[in-house]
Amino acid sequence: MQLEAGLSKSHKNFKENIQHEFNETVNRIIDLKWNESILYLKGYCYIKGIPLTKSLNVRKSLLLEKELMDEEEAVTFNYILEDIPLNELNVSENSGESIYFWAGYKGSINLSTAHDNKPLPPGSYKTFIQIEILQNNHVVIEERIPLGDIRKFLKNDFHTTQLKFFSAKLQIENNLMVTYDLDSKSMLLESIKVKSLNPSLLYGDIKNKTEKPGILYRILRSKVFILLYYLFNLFPVKDERILFASDSRDEIGGNLKFVYDEMLSRELNYEYKFMFKENSFVKKSFSEIVKLAYFAATSRFILLEENYPMFSPLKIRAKAELIQLWHGAGAFKKFGYSRLGQPGGPKVHSKDHRNYTKAVVSSKHIIPHYSEGFDISPETIYPLGIPRTDMFFDEEYKEQKRAELYEQYPFLKGKKVILFAPTFRGRGRKEAHYPIEVLNFQELYENLKDEYVFLFKLHFIVLNKITIPYQYADFFYDFTDYREVNDLLLITDLLITDYSSICFEFSLLDKPMLFFAHDVEEYISTRGFYYEYQSFIPGKLVKTSKQLVEHIKNNDFAIEKVAPFREYFFDDLDGKASQRVVDQLILNIGELETQ
Repeated sequence: MQLEAGLSKSHKNFKENIQHEFNETVNRIIDLKWNESILYLKGYCYIKGIPLTKSLNVRKSLLLEKELMDEEEAVTFNYILEDIPLNELNVSENSGESIYFWAGYKGSINLSTAHDNKPLPPGSYKTFIQIEILQNNHVVIEERIPLGDIRKFLKNDFHTTQLKFFSAKLQIENNLMVTYDLDSKSMLLESIKVKSLNPSLLYGDIKNKTEKPGILYRILRSKVFILLYYLFNLFPVKDERILFASDSRDEIGGNLKFVYDEMLSRELNYEYKFMFKENSFVKKSFSEIVKLAYFAATSRFILLEENYPMFSPLKIRAKAELIQLWHGAGAFKKFGYSRLGQPGGPKVHSKDHRNYTKAVVSSKHIIPHYSEGFDISPETIYPLGIPRTDMFFDEEYKEQKRAELYEQYPFLKGKKVILFAPTFRGRGRKEAHYPIEVLNFQELYENLKDEYVFLFKLHFIVLNKITIPYQYADFFYDFTDYREVNDLLLITDLLITDYSSICFEFSLLDKPMLFFAHDVEEYISTRGFYYEYQSFIPGKLVKTSKQLVEHIKNNDFAIEKVAPFREYFFDDLDGKASQRVVDQLILNIGELETQ
């Protein structure tokens, strides 16, 4: 009899548990979408009889619970969802029950950055909505509820994408498979490892997969190069010799080309020397290293337009000039010694930049920022303008270049052009990437395709490639490999960027911009700017593809901010920056003024 009573009691408890599970908790998914690796989720949940009239008394989250193999420890990931009023979901059921006012939730989770900013680790994960009821900031009730049958939100009952991560010492690529799990009555995520490696062990330059330099080559390009330079100091400096050098392009371009062309047009009697490499990881031959040391030691002028570490330890001769033309206009995100002590910033004893004898900027207002960034005296910084921006004042060149682009790319004709040109993420060339998944291709295509074309121009050092779905190929085009971005600006009607200095050049065309800065809080915290970001940008800040579409369709660009922005960051709007650089820094014509 006691056994039967015990079984009866157990059966009763089981029935009560079932009743509690299915009658007292409510969860409904209103919308579930995937954009590549980003999950967008919206729904509502509550526990019957427990009021949700104050948002401070409820917390909801998405739980991912890993299915364990033998002897594995339990792994659970928890992503907080935003509480929203039930009436925002436009649902008929329960909408009148005001005690569940804060039952709604929504959120987005990027599984490429799901764990310590890295992809969701390999394994199978069951998913739940967790609701917590709080009193005095303490959890008093906690329930985990399956998502239910989510197959209606998946095309052909599944979704698959890739999860990627880039850093100097780790690259990860996982495949993600999303399905419905009959057992848990919820969504199942399977993350499958495809690649995990340390690229620095394999390559010198990860993007171009160049051979990793050996110790002998590293000694050759550092200690031997410096020794050669000082040996060549025994030769006199040649007043008529000018060295144009870059370790980020294989032929002359940018500011260097505009200054060179200006000198050629005047038929000046100079001996021009050129030392170019695609990037610093492409090996120089011994003869190239010897030539570079010789020309550096014997040239009256050495012209650069970006950091060139091989020159950094050199003591520039008294009769020579090391002139930094710098590739970017204005002053935006902090660089160089302005980032001293920050992750990715220079070391205290670094020699980069500090030996420039002169530097060129676009405006007197930004001299203090470049003085700090280069750690050189403000008296050596000259607001002469950025040579490569001269093209924006040359009507003949602009017309010719537009005609060339339309002839080469006829699909640009008859449409307005959106140029998407963000800066990279990561601390440098070995981990540079851009999270393409933050753009919703379908939403942009469906809303803008009739009037616009959308061109991608990612930073040239970005490691990941854009994959444009074929069904959108008549709208999205990848122009990342097109070198001179300023030429593309000439046919651009709307620029979308984030933290890139391209906004300075585009302001010279007096056209609208949007700033797609989905990670602005994190970027400001880790990188920093010379100016407060939201008041600085000459356009509207947007964080989602939906907001992008809304601003574009409503022509809401805050274009009135462009003119004062341009006037502050450019002292001269005359297209004569190259002329001033040649006159004042090369020929020593006119008075050199830094203030």
